[in-house]
Amino acid sequence: MSRTVQITVDAHDPRGLSLFWRDVLGYVIPGPPGVELADGADPLAAWDEFLAKLGVPEEQRNSNSAVEDPEGAGPRVFFQRVPEDKVAKNRVHLDVRAAPGLDGDERMAALEAECDRLVALGATRLRRSEPAPPMSMGFIVMADPEGNEFCLD
Repeated sequence: MSRTVQITVDAHDPRGLSLFWRDVLGYVIPGPPGVELADGADPLAAWDEFLAKLGVPEEQRNSNSAVEDPEGAGPRVFFQRVPEDKVAKNRVHLDVRAAPGLDGDERMAALEAECDRLVALGATRLRRSEPAPPMSMGFIVMADPEGNEFCLD
């Protein structure tokens, strides 16, 4: 029997990081359980209302957040608040597939365009690795707003 996975990310600001990754991946922030969100409704406002009704203190409402693939194909990404800072390179990272089916200059131009979009969202560009066929098609290493490394490939 196969399993599904949820990717869990430690964060100082789970909501802020979930908004970043929502925009990177084209995902959505799900509403609270049992709450039907109207079109255009803010899911984070719905969570605040939901948690207030449960008696969760305001300072605890940014303890976690999540994003989900609206088509249900990709893994859920869950963000949990932790007190400690990130101090070393990730042992696991996400590869954001931004140039599927492209090669050479066309591929790298697509990655550069996506890199520019993500920098505008708050990412940091760390380095570019040039294509080195047959082992590498080229990629760009980036970091999210809290310093978690990921690759555009």
